[in-house]
Amino acid sequence: MKLVTTATALELIGEDYRYPTRITYDGHIEDGTLRGNLYIEGSGDPSLGSAFIDEEPEAFARDWIEAIRRTGIRRVTGSVVADASLFDTEGLSLKWAREDLGSYYGTGSYGLSVFDNRYTLLLRTGAPGSRPRVTGTEPALPDLRFHNYLTARSIAIDSAYILGAPLSDERYLYGVVPANRARYTMRGDIPDPPLFLAQYLTRASREAGIEVEGKPTSLRLTREAGEAPAGERHALVTTYSPPLSTLAGVTNRVSHNLFADALLKTIGLGYEPRAGETLSTFERGIRRLRAHWEERGLDLSTLWMYDGSGLAMADKLSASFLTELLLYMDRESTRGEAFRSSLPRAGMEGSVRNFLKGSALAGKARLKSGSMSRVKSYAGYIDLGGKRYTVVVLANHYACDGRVMSYAIERLLLAIFATLT
Repeated sequence: MKLVTTATALELIGEDYRYPTRITYDGHIEDGTLRGNLYIEGSGDPSLGSAFIDEEPEAFARDWIEAIRRTGIRRVTGSVVADASLFDTEGLSLKWAREDLGSYYGTGSYGLSVFDNRYTLLLRTGAPGSRPRVTGTEPALPDLRFHNYLTARSIAIDSAYILGAPLSDERYLYGVVPANRARYTMRGDIPDPPLFLAQYLTRASREAGIEVEGKPTSLRLTREAGEAPAGERHALVTTYSPPLSTLAGVTNRVSHNLFADALLKTIGLGYEPRAGETLSTFERGIRRLRAHWEERGLDLSTLWMYDGSGLAMADKLSASFLTELLLYMDRESTRGEAFRSSLPRAGMEGSVRNFLKGSALAGKARLKSGSMSRVKSYAGYIDLGGKRYTVVVLANHYACDGRVMSYAIERLLLAIFATLT
């Protein structure tokens, strides 16, 4: 599904597009005091502070603090307000499975995102049969409360889950983790990324000697309280994401669900609703995506989308549709090279670094992998003998171990392409 999303984003938004995130203020500045609020205005950028983009994920905050200082602001009488209103508050597809809610890979996509919308949970585990102790999170999430039902066992790898609803400050820990570890980590989703970012900038400002008197908040919360500020805003600084071609590469190389869902919602910003139509930002993206490919003659009868990432178990597509899409992107699209380059080289990098490794096709295949429970898929291109082939293999409802299925697909591809050399 990420192939569909990234191909469409490159087609409709363009490989050079960069998401802006703006710091603005309202009110007025007098003798070093801002009598008003600071705002973080999001455009849907999923890459702000991403560990997959920046060697120093927190660098953006230092730039923001420096811009505030240059304006002469030393005190803010209001609050830091996160404005993520470009997207709606439906961060997750309603078709996602419960086990994905709260997970590090099941993060919500909002108008503002930061640090891949993920945190690391820190644990100290004791003797087998005991309950591990939660020692903190990185980054710090002081308002997040954990209901801990974990158990330590004599095992090497955990079978544990973090569960919780989006925008909620409660998380539930289930399963077993290795015993007798001074430091053991799990990863989960930041429940409310816009609010967290307002809290983060407030804390960073205070640590830098800029007094912020108000409590950090978000436009969602102020509107719900009937207190949404409406003053004219003035620009302080703008931070830009890497180009969309880079974001598409991250999406496909590491199979980043947040990036894919944000791209789909960004596609939806160009959708013009009909009279009386009220659609989620997910649905707007899907409507515009389908219209684009229908105009190009693709048969969409086998495409069912509920998100951009493919995490929704109700998502469906066929090998024939994917083949048509891959052929179009290679032969007709002006974004074809950017799209091909976004796919990882099998046997060398990304989610397919071990697939076809050491074989005759290693480095010659650019493939996107896709897997869920009893689903294993590969699609992309193979360059061999001066020719380029499109490849789509979808395996559903298999009864063996996933590694066995991956090996079977490897053997299938090697057998097919052995006849073509």
